[in-house]
Parts: sequence; structure tokens; C-alpha cells
Amino acid sequence: MIKKESRNSMREIRHARIRMKVFGTTEIPRLSVYRSNTNIYAQIIDDENDATLVSASSLELKLKANNKDTAAKVGEAIAEKALKAGIKKVVFDRGGYQYHGRVEALADAAREKGLEF
Repeated sequence: MIKKESRNSMREIRHARIRMKVFGTTEIPRLSVYRSNTNIYAQIIDDENDATLVSASSLELKLKANNKDTAAKVGEAIAEKALKAGIKKVVFDRGGYQYHGRVEALADAAREKGLEF
């Protein structure tokens, strides 16, 4: 009998596969995205020093809606914080999610505010 994997466990497998290739350095940190059913979170991580440099979330911004507009506002917030911290270029870690919808909206908004991927 074949056991059916849950959607989240399959996402975690995809994320692990992505993380083997995507690594954030001190010069070019990693922009990691996590989305839950109610919120979306983004953080910029230096994997060499195991440190979170900047973070933003819809929870922190007190945004109630869970849609592309909310994700775009989080993307703008993370880009502004990164630029203030002197971070201009990052590698994008989509967290095992498909690159569309809220994840794409967050990335596009961060790019528009001046963050380079």
C-alpha cells in the first residue's frame, strides 16, 4: 500500500532540495519566504553566520487580509529594511512554494523597491 504524503510534508521535501542549492553569504544573503494560511513572513538570512539580518511579516505590519496585496506590502517592507541595513543583493528562497500568487507578489514588490535578486 502506498502512503500518500501530506501537502506540507511534500513542501518540506521540496524546500530541503532547494536549500541544497541556495545558500546565503555575508555579501549576498538569502531572502526566505514562509506563508501560512493567515500570514506571510520574509526574512533575510546570513547562512555563514547563522543570523537573521532583517525580517518582516504581515503579522508585524498588522495586515488582516491574506492576499497578493498583503504579500506585496511585506515585500516592500523587507526591501526597505534591507536597504537601510546596507543589503542590496539577495538570493531568493521560495521555501518550497510555487513561484506564483503571494510568493511572486512579495518578490516583485521587493524588486520594485530596489532589492536585486
